[in-house]
Amino acid sequence: METTEQIIQRLVCLKASDKPRKLVAIAGTPGSGKTTLAHALADKIANCACLSMDGFHLDNPILDAMNLSNRKGSPETFDVEGFRSLVGRLKEPNDVYIPVFDRSSEKTINCASLIPATTEIIVLEGNYLLLDEPDWRELSHYWDYTIFLETDLATIERRLMDRWLFHGYSQEDANAKISVNDLPNAHRILQHALPADLVIKTD
Repeated sequence: METTEQIIQRLVCLKASDKPRKLVAIAGTPGSGKTTLAHALADKIANCACLSMDGFHLDNPILDAMNLSNRKGSPETFDVEGFRSLVGRLKEPNDVYIPVFDRSSEKTINCASLIPATTEIIVLEGNYLLLDEPDWRELSHYWDYTIFLETDLATIERRLMDRWLFHGYSQEDANAKISVNDLPNAHRILQHALPADLVIKTD
């Protein structure tokens, strides 16, 4: 498995290209470590920013109307067109305000963060950045480099249990959330992933 430092060297080499800004996509199942890796890279690379696709969750009342509340986090519960529009804007070296998902309130906060024009590399992380399904697969045209985190299902389940218990779920509710939503999403991601430039097995 490549170390963070080795991945950093790969991404620093991207700066040598003639594109003013490079987009790096980190995809993988829930609980695979995408957020941890993305922030580690952004913290250690100059002029690098991190962005999560979680800012494009559909709001709970909309999901209620769509009868998708219990599937929040599945591909159908994101504004993929809005996300794709933002990604297109990010290709140009301009100031771009981005939405952020607040897990404590389960709401998206619009224009909650700024990616300045001086940013040379943007590390985007999300479950479905390499999903080979309609609307999602079109995102692949924007990526300059892709990373897929491959994690066994037992590890995913353990990490997700820790996550939901930390966020105040009971053991019973956490089990239900994992079995009804998280694990089906994980299977879908693993079975329908586009090829990545780098695949990292995590444990």
